[in-house]
Amino acid sequence: MANSRKGGRGRSRKRRRTAGQARTDATASRRTDATATQRTDATATLDAAPAAASPRSRPRPKQHRETRRGGFKDPQSLGERPEAPWHPFPLSELLILIGAIATIVGLTKLKHGLASGGATLVVGVVAVLAGTVEFTLREHRSGYRSHTILLATIPAVVVYTGTLLVLSAFVSPIPSALKVAPLILALPVFALLFKLLRGRFQDARRERVFAGKR
Repeated sequence: MANSRKGGRGRSRKRRRTAGQARTDATASRRTDATATQRTDATATLDAAPAAASPRSRPRPKQHRETRRGGFKDPQSLGERPEAPWHPFPLSELLILIGAIATIVGLTKLKHGLASGGATLVVGVVAVLAGTVEFTLREHRSGYRSHTILLATIPAVVVYTGTLLVLSAFVSPIPSALKVAPLILALPVFALLFKLLRGRFQDARRERVFAGKR
């Protein structure tokens, strides 16, 4: 009887240890699975992070991309060149090209007299001026690039030339001293236009800068 009780007790104690070890192993297994799950979630989170966070993959400013695509860029210009209402038809460029050709032809025909090449020369000069004034005024008024001197000079030259033509109708030939007289009208016109055009460009440039920072 004593031996049987000892054997029973021994088997019972062995079973208790086995059950405790099983519970311990199950608890350790659950902890291991939880740790592995946490590591997997952390790895997935890192993989899902946007690639834009890297400094190398950050998008470059629009202005730098345009400069590289467009090649040389005038340092005095700012932003994008304003487009003409008839874009993409190059009307101003064609006027300048045709006017330059007509001007050369008119100058060549002047050798045979003013009547043969005068009209062609006038048409060529007017075409060149029209094309030049159109795109320079468009760039100037939008704040893209300043053309203050050019835009103020053209009307002053027109005033000076027109005054000489009027004088030539009364005095022929015009004395050298009298050729300086039209400057009395041309210089104030240049000064006034220079001031107005410069102020207009500065206002447009500020508006362009503020629009770029928004």
